[in-house]
Amino acid sequence: MYPNLYYAFRDIFGKELNGLRFINSFGFFVAIAFLIAAFVLVLELKRKERAGLLQGTDVKITVGKPATFADLLLNFGLGFLLGYKFVGLFLADDSLSADPQSFIFSSEGNWTAGLILGVLFAALKWWEKNKRKLNKPEERTIRIWPHDRVGDIVIFAALFGFLGAKIFHNLENWTEFWKSPIEALLSFSGLTFYGGLICASLAIWYYARKHKIGFRHLCDSAAPALMIAYAVGRIGCQVSGDGDWGILNSAYVTNSQSQVVSATPDQFKANVQLNHSFYQKEFQIDDLNKVPHATVKAPSWLPTWMVAYHYPHNVINSGVSINGCTDNQYCQQLPIPVFPTPFYETIMGLILFTFLWLIRKRFTVPGTLFAVYLIVNGIERFFVEKIRVNTTYDLLGFHPTQAELISASLVIVGISLYIYLKRKATLAKA
Repeated sequence: MYPNLYYAFRDIFGKELNGLRFINSFGFFVAIAFLIAAFVLVLELKRKERAGLLQGTDVKITVGKPATFADLLLNFGLGFLLGYKFVGLFLADDSLSADPQSFIFSSEGNWTAGLILGVLFAALKWWEKNKRKLNKPEERTIRIWPHDRVGDIVIFAALFGFLGAKIFHNLENWTEFWKSPIEALLSFSGLTFYGGLICASLAIWYYARKHKIGFRHLCDSAAPALMIAYAVGRIGCQVSGDGDWGILNSAYVTNSQSQVVSATPDQFKANVQLNHSFYQKEFQIDDLNKVPHATVKAPSWLPTWMVAYHYPHNVINSGVSINGCTDNQYCQQLPIPVFPTPFYETIMGLILFTFLWLIRKRFTVPGTLFAVYLIVNGIERFFVEKIRVNTTYDLLGFHPTQAELISASLVIVGISLYIYLKRKATLAKA
């Protein structure tokens, strides 16, 4: 496991760069996911623009104005913050850089780096504006196409997606949130995909309506992008070990040498009892016979970790101590391996992205491709939930997880939306 890029660079390249502790592996892959999604979204929007399905809008802008004091101050502030904190993290000693989250929210930093970067950012802004300055600023009308706004759309999706993911995660884990609400809100871990999807969708709907972008066509264009982003984002879950894993695989246990080895039913039960305090806290149960598990042996042609992984050095420090681990603040591993569900979701996400990408041109009714995305995404997540560890609700004798409720709702909404749009299109032609 690589909780952050510091450990990845140390193991792969033999380089120790303290500043890389700040770049969480999960966050890194989420950033990559947004970039790939933006690229796919641009391709689809351009295709729809060429087909005449989406139109540009005329916007008036003023060109030739010099940099204002507010422009320079804003850029100086941004540069100072990056230098003081980000560059400061690279230059900090091990005692400060060991916990990047605490460092970022502390008063510690590098004043010299902050001032240098702040002045540099302000100077670049002044130079950029001065190069285009006119004796008399002019008002011009330019046409902006939907694909030109992808940068704004991605920022909206990222901000409101993160907010929604945090809100839904804390609702799902209300007890933990109530114990330490400030830490739960500021933590970079603990995100719920469907919360992010719902809040980001509402924000983008508002943005599309404001800028007169056909929302149904935008949703269709976003469907493959959302699927590939989900697949790439789950790589971050797997690499960092953020706790988004499955139930125990009782066919194996983790030995004292941090190796996953085959186990008998009795050995499995003995290992559960040996780590009773961890599993009682993990699953919030007193009867360890109710620990969720399944027995699946990996076939000879398949690596064991694909069905049973112990997530050593996971980012949330979950499990028991790894023998001999002294130079790593992440020294925990799972005493019994689990199903690596993030890996499964990455594979399924890539398959479903390919499926949506290949059929996208066959859907002529706006919104129907997005309806299909809702259906396949909901089905995939619903079945993965069967082997995942999540908080359950007690509803009329049933005990579904939050993700099961939302994924089932997405399937229902997707089917209903598809039928409604197809019927509406048929009536319109009649």
